[in-house]
Amino acid sequence: MTNEVIKTARRIFEVLEYFDEVQRPVSLKEISTHFDYPVSSASALLKSMVIMGYLDYDSGSRTYMPTMRLSSLGEWIQGALFGEGQILALVKHMSRVTQETISIGTQSDLYAQYIHVVPSTQAIRYELKSGTVRPLARSGLGWLLMSARSDETIEKLVRRINAEEEDRKLRVSLPELMGRIREIRRQGYVFSRHTVVVGGGIIAMLLPVRRYGRILAIGVNGPVDRLEAKKKRILAELRSGISKIAE
Repeated sequence: MTNEVIKTARRIFEVLEYFDEVQRPVSLKEISTHFDYPVSSASALLKSMVIMGYLDYDSGSRTYMPTMRLSSLGEWIQGALFGEGQILALVKHMSRVTQETISIGTQSDLYAQYIHVVPSTQAIRYELKSGTVRPLARSGLGWLLMSARSDETIEKLVRRINAEEEDRKLRVSLPELMGRIREIRRQGYVFSRHTVVVGGGIIAMLLPVRRYGRILAIGVNGPVDRLEAKKKRILAELRSGISKIAE
């Protein structure tokens, strides 16, 4: 795959994510300026997306807008990932009772990825977007997901992670990691503090179902001091909700 193809693919997704962010029609100039694309390249990209049916163009306002074809692409994903709705019901419940950012995460190769996020309703909150990835062996969510794997699988993952990590300081100590994982297995949850974001943390548990072989976890993300204050309530609500899914 050439660099040009990769660049074009990246730009397509950048444009689509920008529409999701602003949620309104945008002009060629806005796209070109926001992403620092050459006007000619931005124009060709947007016109291609119009021809493919994913954007429409209004000549009066000279703006582009996603079509319903785009929204229909992902209609099947929610059911495939979360089943009949028990998981999303728990997400909504945790959002209501904690008022913190609630996430569903899974493993994506050597990363932990947030695949569903409901933002906090509070002014000061833990900013997180669906699709965000974290290092599998250097994040609270990653440690939790790895705890569901066998020790042998974890060792293989660590070898791959370290082989791909050029910065020696970021390479993972297997004994140290296994110590964390044994503690998570013993407790039945992870409480990660200041691991990826200073001041931020996550309290998370594994979900008792797998979708298409994927391990899933639910997390409450927020400022560490607020998570500390709510820890008992968060754990009680997570355990209660997860027990109902397991029935």
